[in-house]
Amino acid sequence: MARYTGPACHLCRYLGEKLTLKGERCFTPKCPLEKKKAPPRGRSSAQRRRISDRGLQLREKQKVRFSYGVLERQFRRFFAIAAKTPGPTGDNLLILLERRLDNVAYRLGFANSRSQARQIVQHGHVLVNGRKVDIPSYLVKQGDIIKWREASMKTEYYKRLTEEINDKGTPSWLSLDEGKLTGSILALPAKDDLDPRFNINAIVKYYSR
Repeated sequence: MARYTGPACHLCRYLGEKLTLKGERCFTPKCPLEKKKAPPRGRSSAQRRRISDRGLQLREKQKVRFSYGVLERQFRRFFAIAAKTPGPTGDNLLILLERRLDNVAYRLGFANSRSQARQIVQHGHVLVNGRKVDIPSYLVKQGDIIKWREASMKTEYYKRLTEEINDKGTPSWLSLDEGKLTGSILALPAKDDLDPRFNINAIVKYYSR
């Protein structure tokens, strides 16, 4: 399945929930979900029907997949790894998604959205332990150091980022040197670090059928 290239706001309207796919814009009045209290895209209020359990499970799976910008095949692969890892499968799945390099760049504040962070990684702006890594799905490990490539520090985007980075927060499992814009992986994400919006059990049931 190809990556979705349409308007990100359509995905939020489709699921009827804000997924913050466009970063800070999602928290402004410009967000369509704030501006228009419209029904989910493609459906009028008169056409709404009760969603089956299977449909609810699919919706939860799509929420997570769209939020992290992962293709279906990639998502299935992460689920297979999570199922073989000791511990709750759902928690393992979200931890794997949080460990993706594009997500880590987003969590460190290097980008305003995961899609923007994915571009930064793909264009080779980020180093992991001093080595250029341009694979967004690369899984970071505890102790890894994430920093900007020296040539990328000369860009206007980097200069603007150094002025705005102070306003962004960092999860407890990450550390950021705001002066050098260098991030460290202090530990792998714990259950308390995972997004509580997602119904993980529904996703597990979806793939367990």
